[in-house]
Amino acid sequence: MSEHTPHGAWHRRSLLLGGVGVGAGLVAGGPLFDIAEAAPGTETRVHWSGRFTDPKTPDWHYLPFTMPRGVRAVHVSYDFSPHDTGLGYSTNVVDIGIYDSSGKGLGNAAGFRGWSGGARRHFRITRHEATPGYLAGPLTPGRWHIILGPFLITPPGTPWKVTLTLEHGDPTEPAFQHHFAPTAVPGTGPGWYRGDLHTHSVFSDGGWWPRRLVSEAQGRGMDFLGTSDHNTSSATRIFGRAVPDGFLVVSGEEVTTRNGHWLSTGIPPGTWIDWRYRAADNRLGRFTNLTRSLGGVAIAAHPKVPVPGTRWDFGASFAHMDAVEVWNGPWTFWNQQMVAAWQGLLAAGTYVPGVGNSDSHHSGQVVGLPMTAYRLSSLSSAEVVAAVKGGHCWIAESSDVDLDFTGTGTGPTTTVGGPGDTVTLADGEQLAVHLDVTGVPGTVGQLFGATGLVAGGVADQSGHLVIDAAVDPGEGFVRAEVRRATGTVDPMGDLSGLTMVALTNPVFVS
Repeated sequence: MSEHTPHGAWHRRSLLLGGVGVGAGLVAGGPLFDIAEAAPGTETRVHWSGRFTDPKTPDWHYLPFTMPRGVRAVHVSYDFSPHDTGLGYSTNVVDIGIYDSSGKGLGNAAGFRGWSGGARRHFRITRHEATPGYLAGPLTPGRWHIILGPFLITPPGTPWKVTLTLEHGDPTEPAFQHHFAPTAVPGTGPGWYRGDLHTHSVFSDGGWWPRRLVSEAQGRGMDFLGTSDHNTSSATRIFGRAVPDGFLVVSGEEVTTRNGHWLSTGIPPGTWIDWRYRAADNRLGRFTNLTRSLGGVAIAAHPKVPVPGTRWDFGASFAHMDAVEVWNGPWTFWNQQMVAAWQGLLAAGTYVPGVGNSDSHHSGQVVGLPMTAYRLSSLSSAEVVAAVKGGHCWIAESSDVDLDFTGTGTGPTTTVGGPGDTVTLADGEQLAVHLDVTGVPGTVGQLFGATGLVAGGVADQSGHLVIDAAVDPGEGFVRAEVRRATGTVDPMGDLSGLTMVALTNPVFVS
């Protein structure tokens, strides 16, 4: 076995100073480390080390090396010293991934070979298999790059060390074979289908194996599940092994930029979407447009979570987004902030459809809390994408909740519209709004228009809630909320401090 450590100031000092005078999204790199061919059965080991101390260090640092011919396995291990803030996130994190000889340019999917963020400290790639998050395949000769992503660097920063090990020799296993999940369920027809489009598996920073994740979704009464592992297409290449008959897996990725996260959902299995840009780079639209061109939809994720890099800093109007998570995980103050902001956008005439997802990573986070019911012509990824874009959906804490929300005219108009639809009224008519919810004992329902609260009601002892109201068309829209009451409450009062049970997209009126 041969071992090498790069010499010169770059691997230590220039990474200390890399942030001086650089802008958002810029990168730092160093000289190419050339690795020679070696005898089969031997190993070559290379070490890099340094320290990140500057909060303004570039987002991405690349460690280049030459992959020689005749390598059958790549192994990378690394270490750093994160700081746990005690607030649910860490500072001084160093993410890691790798690109092969096809290149590392922005959007270069051909060169992407894997990403694990800060979730694991080592990975291995062969042509047959790879550590979750990474892509098995040919170990092509040429210039490869290990990518480091320092995140939330705060003094005194963190040391880091990377070790690359190449195993020389011919491959001993067959080539990798993908198992894509089907994109449609045969024999399904029109109806309301429940799903959760934001979940994580062991293929990023989650604890769920695909088969268990699907089982959890089915146990919660859902018809489909969305994959959204961080910054990698690894899981979508094998999820087909875990899909039972009659269930749909919608392929996707959570694109975790340094200025906010978004879901690229409904893209073909095996597709990778780049995340290496900030708001100032004006690249978000390039990748949301790519998502749409591939048949997918772009959904802003947990916009109000107050963690730098996680919160949405691409603008309060959600330009370039097709939808936004107004409810992410168990109900929190941050969800309430998002619903209030969403109401403000609606009242100002801007409609970005709202969805709800669990963002479940492990057994401590319930899959399908919340879930979203979508109006589909059949159960397929394409239909889910269309329903997200149209806002033809409503959100609930569980499958115990069933909901019907419609609007029509109080006079000659017979058109009936549901969430995301527009009802055109005749002169002099009002919008007749009907909300009928079951499985919600101890709850209060409210209807909101552009001016605010327009009607309210209380569920009966069986958990049945009905509200019928004639609403002035000048409101422009009406949407519904159902919240869990704590004692006796006024259905026409401010209930924003109560836990949400169900939430609809608006019915619009013209």
